[in-house]
Amino acid sequence: MGGTTTAIDRSDKPGHIGVILLVAGLLVGAAIALGFIANEWAQPLILGLLALLSVVGVFGLFAFAIGLIQFSGRAARNDLTKTIVDRADEGVVVTEGENGIVYANEAYLALAGARGASDLRPVGSLFTGRAEVSEAIYRLATAARESRRLAEEIRLEPALNGRGAVGWYRIKVAPLRRDGKPATLWAVSDVTPERERQENAFQELQHAIDYLDHAPAGFVSIDADGEVSYLNATLSGWLDFDLARFGSGGLHLDDIATPAAAALVQAIRGQPGDVRIEVLDVDLKRRNGAPLPVRLHHQVAFGSDGRAGPSRTLVLNRAPGEVGTDVGSDAEIRFARFFHSTPMAIATVDRTGTILRSNAAFARLTQAGPQPAAIHDLVAAGGGLDRALAAAMEGRSETAPLDLTLAADETRSARLYLSPVAATEDGDGERAIIYALETTAERKLKDNIDQAQKMQAVGQLAGGIAHDFNNVLQVIINASEFLLASHRPTDPSFPDIMQIKQNAYRAAALVRQLLAFSRRQTLRPQVLELGDVLSDLSLMLKRVVADKVTLDVRQGRDLWPVKADLGQLEQVIVNLAVNARDAMADGGKLAVRTRNVDAAACAAFGYAALPADDYVLLEVEDSGTGIAPEHLDKIFEPFFTTKEVGKGTGLGLSMVYGIVKQTGGFVFCDSVVGRGTIFQIFLPRHVPSEEEIAAEAAIKEAPKKVAADHTGAGVILLVEDEDAVRALNARMLVSRGYTVHEAASGVEALDIFLQHDGKIDLVVSDVVMPEMDGPTLLGELRQRNPATKVVFVSGYAEEAFRKNLPEGEDFQFLPKPFTMKQLVETVKAAMG
Repeated sequence: MGGTTTAIDRSDKPGHIGVILLVAGLLVGAAIALGFIANEWAQPLILGLLALLSVVGVFGLFAFAIGLIQFSGRAARNDLTKTIVDRADEGVVVTEGENGIVYANEAYLALAGARGASDLRPVGSLFTGRAEVSEAIYRLATAARESRRLAEEIRLEPALNGRGAVGWYRIKVAPLRRDGKPATLWAVSDVTPERERQENAFQELQHAIDYLDHAPAGFVSIDADGEVSYLNATLSGWLDFDLARFGSGGLHLDDIATPAAAALVQAIRGQPGDVRIEVLDVDLKRRNGAPLPVRLHHQVAFGSDGRAGPSRTLVLNRAPGEVGTDVGSDAEIRFARFFHSTPMAIATVDRTGTILRSNAAFARLTQAGPQPAAIHDLVAAGGGLDRALAAAMEGRSETAPLDLTLAADETRSARLYLSPVAATEDGDGERAIIYALETTAERKLKDNIDQAQKMQAVGQLAGGIAHDFNNVLQVIINASEFLLASHRPTDPSFPDIMQIKQNAYRAAALVRQLLAFSRRQTLRPQVLELGDVLSDLSLMLKRVVADKVTLDVRQGRDLWPVKADLGQLEQVIVNLAVNARDAMADGGKLAVRTRNVDAAACAAFGYAALPADDYVLLEVEDSGTGIAPEHLDKIFEPFFTTKEVGKGTGLGLSMVYGIVKQTGGFVFCDSVVGRGTIFQIFLPRHVPSEEEIAAEAAIKEAPKKVAADHTGAGVILLVEDEDAVRALNARMLVSRGYTVHEAASGVEALDIFLQHDGKIDLVVSDVVMPEMDGPTLLGELRQRNPATKVVFVSGYAEEAFRKNLPEGEDFQFLPKPFTMKQLVETVKAAMG
């Protein structure tokens, strides 16, 4: 490159003529001055001057010899560095100002086609062409003016000096300082060969991709997260997917594979550094959901951290009649599809329990974590698995199924069936087939049914006790009312009788709690706004929780209406607040929240017993001591309490449970010891019917009724199996002017009714009686006289026996225990 062209260097500055004239003038002046000096002084001065010049000369020769002084310019130069730059393959130019070239090496002169300094052009005028070339040169010139570094690659047509049709050049610019002045270093490289190699490699890569895309087999790459990073055109065509979709997020394994196939692919595990190759006969999934039987040669490499890298998977089509079909027996294909599509997990094990083969359902048993190497790793220890395996190895086929908990997740369970396999000659092959069915859902359902049956049995017991106790309380209350009516307040015994009556009412409240748990209490449901109920209760709740507990009430927006008994719903909230207060003896925070929960959001709560529907959610959360896990299943049982003796009856939460259930809602409790407890009550959203809307409008328009007289006349048939209750009730009615016929049973009441030829104005009957209950008696009476009026009295709720009556049956209802006033008012209204 440097044969005919040499570098141009204008950086050296020549010596100035004025210095030579100055030295000559000094010498001439010295000679003239010596002429005027006396002879005795002239000779020593001449000798001294000659000696000085001699010293300077000798010093200069030594300095030049050792390189201390150079005569090529004022600035010292490194000839080696200059030689390297002069002969460099990259063109180098140094400019000052806009286009003043200070230095250009041989490579640049060759690129520019310059024979000498007169032909030399700066970089800006050397590269001209299309708009993108001019733009790149403009950016470089701007960077040079602003003393910035910049690099650009330009494509020039044709190449410089006619070297080719196209040339590629890399141009770099960098700032310099020379003698305190700014300068610019330009570097120009011809990268055409490099670009040609890249284009050739790219073309080869494009050909390889084209071959791979249109090969008669499918290729796919899947990473550890199931993302499809590559899918060739052949497989894309089989599955009817558009490859352009990769530009907007791509595909996932679940998009192209059935659940069974996806489970098998993602179940492959390996040690760090392993390369695993598995042959899988599975079904992929076309875009329309139709299955495509394939054979996968699935290769996965595992990194040093044990994480699976992107797979390299060869896909052979096993669908008959398609290009790329893998020739195999129909029986083999059918078996593979059956084996991996069955919902039963199947695996074969050797004599040590090591898993040799398994299907997709088996892989799904361990959704999290590595696949088990042995059957012992699949389930929790114990449970009789070792005995069952030993029996299978001995060839016994009558092994009972095992219900075991999965080791990876103690909340999941499976039932295992073991079937022996005849031993092979080497003794190391398959020795048993294990069939497994996940029973998690069935176990949860069984637990829920067991709990429901347990609560129902306790509820029936509580309800029976409450019914009998109500009869006792009815006698006590009625007798005390008669005694109070015959005593003046000034009598010494009057306070004692009043105390008896008040305690009877307290006992009646306790019975109502039992009935609430058994869901047999009488409710008077009405349409309520839960937000209004909480607003009215806020003041009471503040008094209940005391000063140490902070009350935080947060209302949801636009709460849906619910239908519930106002008094009972208030009792539910107060009971939960009292329990929360007792759990925070040292203070804490009680949060009461409400919000709407639509049907779609129900599954997020994770409660299997909560059906999908629209609810209004009431949450009561405290930061108290929490409830121990072993107590959580018992908290709604009557008389269960962890409080000290005398500080609780154990009926508060059972009453909450009963009221919520009778309202049609659901109540759940979650608690963490030391962190607190949260109760979640789901009340069904009430959607008023047309009849309810019309009835509400009629009530608003109806005139107010005038208070009625409690005295009356008429014939009443009183039916009650408890003698004491019947006697006191009859006495009440007689005292108000009614004629009363008493009957101890339904059969006796029917006889009395017939004796009077049905001329009975009103029948007041208990519901639960021996021989013939109240609903049956009503049916018999209506057959004799359809116009017969009936009042039922019971300790149970009206809904508990209404289902035993014909639809639309008309009657009055009075819950036990009741006062004399309530009885005569109900009778008066029924006969009215």
